[in-house]
Amino acid sequence: MVRNSWNDRIIDMIIYTLLAVLSFTAIYPFWNTLVMSLNEGKDTAMGGLTFWPREFTISNYEVIFNDERFFRAMGISIARTVSGTFLSVLITALMAFALAKKELKGKRFYMIAGIITMYFQGGLIPTYLWLREIGLFNNFWALIIPGILSIWNMIVFRTFFQGLPDELEESAKLDGCNYYGLFFRIVLPVSGPVFATLSLFTAVGLWNEWFNAGIFINNADLLPVQNYLMNMINSSSTAEMLSQMGNGVNVVTQTVTPKSLQMTAVMVVTLPIIMVYPFLQKYFVKGVMIGSLKE
Repeated sequence: MVRNSWNDRIIDMIIYTLLAVLSFTAIYPFWNTLVMSLNEGKDTAMGGLTFWPREFTISNYEVIFNDERFFRAMGISIARTVSGTFLSVLITALMAFALAKKELKGKRFYMIAGIITMYFQGGLIPTYLWLREIGLFNNFWALIIPGILSIWNMIVFRTFFQGLPDELEESAKLDGCNYYGLFFRIVLPVSGPVFATLSLFTAVGLWNEWFNAGIFINNADLLPVQNYLMNMINSSSTAEMLSQMGNGVNVVTQTVTPKSLQMTAVMVVTLPIIMVYPFLQKYFVKGVMIGSLKE
């Protein structure tokens, strides 16, 4: 018993050590970015900055928060994330609800057609031409419509809906509910975990996505904040970076550098989506395993 007890302790120590190392490797890049954003840019360029600022300053944040284009890009990203998440989850859930019904004719064909799109797509050029022909080029909806339906999320929704008791649907039909009433009054209220989980995944994807905006949007006023950050990263000098900012940048900028401004922009862009997690955590823990037990 004593030998087994020591073995268990050694194994526990190894596990805790590995978890501590993994946690450090995940947290440290974020912390180091925060430290560089709060440090004087020219001092940061000297290197050796590790766990705390050597020359504390908020000049980097003053430059970012005085940039009119930053707030415009942030507004575009927020509008895109909120509206895109709502529409995507709603449309995907409605499709999944229909495909979960045994009486739906052609259900197998719709499933196969949807799954094929997960592996084979039209390509960038046909998509570009299609969006231009329907009038979505340089349009806000070009950031939402191309990815509004997620087949993977639909499969997860469908699996969850198939696991709901049949008695729910039978009792609703006895009360005179049609399929829309069944979905919005019965299924939706009891599907909080799966809706919260997939909404979180969708929101994170929309918030971080920058490629479509770079291809389909040429108007600087419609670019989301991730493209704002990309433009900063691609700038080779402070003067070039500041020239891309709006007229609101009027603070002293002698101490900032492209690197310090990039790290500051990364922090400001990352924090909003991180703040969403605490509000969805209780649903996320329940919903993360949905779809893995039954098909």
